[in-house]
Amino acid sequence: MSGLELFGIFFSALLINNILLIRFLALCSFFGVSTGIENSIGMSSAVIFVMTISSAISWGLYNFVLVPFQLEFLRTASFILVIAALVQLEEIYLKKMIPNLYRSMGIYLPLITTNCAILAVAFLAIDYRYSFIASMAYSVGVSAGYSLAIILFAYIRERMALAPIPKWFQGYPIAFVTAALMSLAFLGFTGMFGL
Repeated sequence: MSGLELFGIFFSALLINNILLIRFLALCSFFGVSTGIENSIGMSSAVIFVMTISSAISWGLYNFVLVPFQLEFLRTASFILVIAALVQLEEIYLKKMIPNLYRSMGIYLPLITTNCAILAVAFLAIDYRYSFIASMAYSVGVSAGYSLAIILFAYIRERMALAPIPKWFQGYPIAFVTAALMSLAFLGFTGMFGL
């Protein structure tokens, strides 16, 4: 696979098929954690780590263990176990090394285990029949797209906190409208590079 094809996979996952704004996966953390830029950056870092590592381990587990032993039906359970173990390791690390970030992320850190975007990346990399390198380009692109979307959304939400928005429209109503407008903006990338 050429470098241009890998860039196409990465770019498509980053902007054209953004996991949050085009595929509408992982919206729980998108709306829950994006109240501040610091929280969004912390969640982005956590998702990048878990998504990339779990995608690599899941790809190897599927291709070198499940397929040779004809245990493909166990992929959902095995992928969830991989993700849960990585999230547990990350939670232990954050609690010990960065307690402020650990407290600010609250319930959303353990919820990374059930973040559908992370499981979707593991499934899609296999369903698209990507090689290991292409799978890594895809998972890095998806996690970078997640990070871009949640950090931009957090910045917009912080600015909206200072805006004169009617009381009945504050909070989640304006957040949903803003997310819809961001989604429309990301639709503008569709068709780039023939992807």
